[in-house]
Amino acid sequence: MFAALGVIGLLVLGTFATPDERGYGTHEQLGLPSCKSIEWLGIPCPGCGVTTSIALVAHGRLGDGLRNQPLGFALAFAIPLFALWALRAHRRGRDLYIELCLPRRRALAGWTGLVVVVAWAWKIRAHLGG
Repeated sequence: MFAALGVIGLLVLGTFATPDERGYGTHEQLGLPSCKSIEWLGIPCPGCGVTTSIALVAHGRLGDGLRNQPLGFALAFAIPLFALWALRAHRRGRDLYIELCLPRRRALAGWTGLVVVVAWAWKIRAHLGG
């Protein structure tokens, strides 16, 4: 139950955050530090722009959210779906950890990793002006 409430809370924060026009940095409105990867290396980290994309989607700017950070766009839809799934599992008395460790769910981790890598490459290319 708390897992579902936690992920829903992330989307609620996205509705109150103003998407940063740089395409990253929206998380700083929540009191979090700036991205050190951009400051030190000049390239975004794998999560750069996720909060901004979630905020863009929460504000109804779907295309901007997808263009900004595909991972954030995907998470904006995956978070509520995960919350519903977690609530359903809780209602049925299932252990969420055990459910997530099932072999068919572990395969999802590989796909998630692929999405993270592709989205990161997208963000780096966009940041470098490509």
